Amino acid sequence: MGETRPFSYAILQVVPCLQRGERLNVGVILYCRQLDYLGLRFGLPAAKLEAIAPDADLDQIQSRLQEIRQVILGEEAGGALARMDPSDRFGWLVAPSSTIIQSSTVHTGLTTDPAAELDRLFEDLVA
Repeated sequence: MGETRPFSYAILQVVPCLQRGERLNVGVILYCRQLDYLGLRFGLPAAKLEAIAPDADLDQIQSRLQEIRQVILGEEAGGALARMDPSDRFGWLVAPSSTIIQSSTVHTGLTTDPAAELDRLFEDLVA
């Protein structure tokens, strides 16, 4: 087992109506600088979302989550943000916003395996 390294993560949340303040956890972004890791896991629970926001545009939300994935992976389709270094990408994606997809505050921890940690956090906080 390797040495533990610090990491930061934030929960991605769908906020279908800002006035109501309801949130639905849909993903986790995890960044570990020392292990050069930036990852994302997400899943859109359509039934849960329809229960709290029957008029939500699921296609638009899914499309936005795919755009975030492109930025995380540094894909060309992710535009200028995707060309930034991983630390800057993480910072931009977890910055406060008033869009339909928002991130929680940033949390921290220690890990030897950031990909496994991302899976664990996703299962605990989203799935």
